Amino acid sequence: MTVTVLPIVEPEIKPAPPLAKVMNERLKRLAEELKELHLKDLKSEEPMFEDVVIYISYNSKYSIRWKIVNDVPENISKMVTDACDQLGYIKWKAISLYNFNGKS
Repeated sequence: MTVTVLPIVEPEIKPAPPLAKVMNERLKRLAEELKELHLKDLKSEEPMFEDVVIYISYNSKYSIRWKIVNDVPENISKMVTDACDQLGYIKWKAISLYNFNGKS
């Protein structure tokens, strides 16, 4: 299975420029860590030709939130949920594929 974790930078959340740079770099690092460390077991999950795409971003209180944005089997969804819960990430509410700012 191919795992893709995309950091989404919210245009509406604009901290001071030096802080924004640090936060964006942190978000990219956390996305890579989620993919390579915490979800590495998904790479060997069947079906091997399937993908799981996960968005992560900050919410308005600067907590990390996540959302699976494609259809995946229930067991894959549970594995992602368990990994994100262990990291203290919160589930991203109300997002569509074409609306990155979380307002639906």
